Amino acid sequence: MVGRKIVRLLGGLDSSLTRPDRLSEIIRSLRSPVSLLLDPHVRTELLLLLSPGEACVLCQRLGLPDSSPYDSLAEVRIRRGSGRAAILFDFFGLEDDRVEQDLPPGYEEISPEYALFRHQREAAYQVQRLLDEEPHRVMLHMPTGSGKTRTAMSVIADRMGATEPALVLWLAHSEELCEQAVEEFRKAWSARGNRQVEVRRWWGPYAMDGGPIEDGLVVAGLQKVYSELKNSIGRLGAIAARANLVVMDEAHQAIAPTYRTLLDLLTESGRPTPLLGLTATPGRTWNDVDEDQRLADFFYRRKVSLAVEGYDNPVRYLIDEGYLAETEFQQLTYTANYELSDEDLAEIQEAFDIPASIIETLAADEQRNLLILNRAEEMCRRHRRFIIFAATKEHAVVLATVLRARGVWAHAVTGETPGPERARIIAAYKEDSDEPRILVNFGVLTTGFDAPRTSGAIIARPTKSLVLFSQMVGRATRGTKAGGNKHAEVVTVVDTRLPGFCNMAEAFENWEDVW
Repeated sequence: MVGRKIVRLLGGLDSSLTRPDRLSEIIRSLRSPVSLLLDPHVRTELLLLLSPGEACVLCQRLGLPDSSPYDSLAEVRIRRGSGRAAILFDFFGLEDDRVEQDLPPGYEEISPEYALFRHQREAAYQVQRLLDEEPHRVMLHMPTGSGKTRTAMSVIADRMGATEPALVLWLAHSEELCEQAVEEFRKAWSARGNRQVEVRRWWGPYAMDGGPIEDGLVVAGLQKVYSELKNSIGRLGAIAARANLVVMDEAHQAIAPTYRTLLDLLTESGRPTPLLGLTATPGRTWNDVDEDQRLADFFYRRKVSLAVEGYDNPVRYLIDEGYLAETEFQQLTYTANYELSDEDLAEIQEAFDIPASIIETLAADEQRNLLILNRAEEMCRRHRRFIIFAATKEHAVVLATVLRARGVWAHAVTGETPGPERARIIAAYKEDSDEPRILVNFGVLTTGFDAPRTSGAIIARPTKSLVLFSQMVGRATRGTKAGGNKHAEVVTVVDTRLPGFCNMAEAFENWEDVW
């Protein structure tokens, strides 16, 4: 049982090791009783040690002839897991010591940590292709709430992973958008990156300290970068020389004179640097075709939009699939008690947006404000989180103050709200609570604000800008697959003498002709 070669070796080392009692210890340390009984050669030797009576009993239990029990036991076949094996083990008072091996399943699905939906993947593929082709510029056009930042970060992670070192410059006009970009890049690179890279914040209170960055992402505020350009071209020139990609969020602003100068410097200094623009509204205006044409020309009319087979408009697809909420648009019609002069009407017609003097007059109108406040209190019965877009900073404070006095959780958030206070208010707004909570906003939450539970909005800020209107609508239209809601409600205060909009799907297609 031990083996002749091993016994000879043991004898050569120490003759006492070959005594039967020592060999018995060795065999028991090498093999379990069950494995010995399953070995046909060893089993034959072991069963010959049974008494004739024991051999007959075992034969009977195994269903074997017992006239020559030792012969029957020598010829029987025992397979692990069979009934005879169980009888044999039971006869010797043993249990099968087989350890069940957990085999991996023959089929399994593996989910990536930074997955894109199919429509996002298709858009990312097209963006990658166009960035690699002359003239290396492309606009990514996706509705608010459909994941354009996530899609862009997937593109960035793939490009950085394929090139080492790689420097990407991300430009945005608000602190919220900048911080959102940093957080989204952290998620993307943690899941898809292949090395350690740097992230630099360069907006508001942040300075570009720590020497030049060679490999990583710089997230910069447009105002900060433009101020740097006015002071010195050196640092921007060094970034431009090393950059592999420049990304501009809210890229419908790209042809504003200050920003265009900046983008030309960053992308045309020496070798051409690819430029990716992101927007939900690929136009500058509602009705100035020349201005919109200049934006399209700046990106060489290369635009990637969501395209879904079987749908004329991707917004309908995003709603049907739960990426965007099914939105009910309502109008809160109001006619002011005062008459607009011919000069007012001419100014409204010619201005890029509603003149500030007219907006301030509307914001101070008590009857208009009562209409807004009554609708807000009525919406508290249907919505736990919604936003009121006020006409002015003072208007936001007035509405929030009255709502609080009426016992409603409401806070004003404007450009003058200190950063820490603004962060505290927004964090409280996002908390998990069944209490209705309202943010009354002016100027700072139209972009870069992520609170998917928001299911309603009152747009009390008159505007001729379809861009601004679409951004305000987008704060309330996240669908269930994006962590939002199945249904949303957007109430627009329609001042009957002023232009207005009320359909997101139409807004998505508004600028197709100029591209």
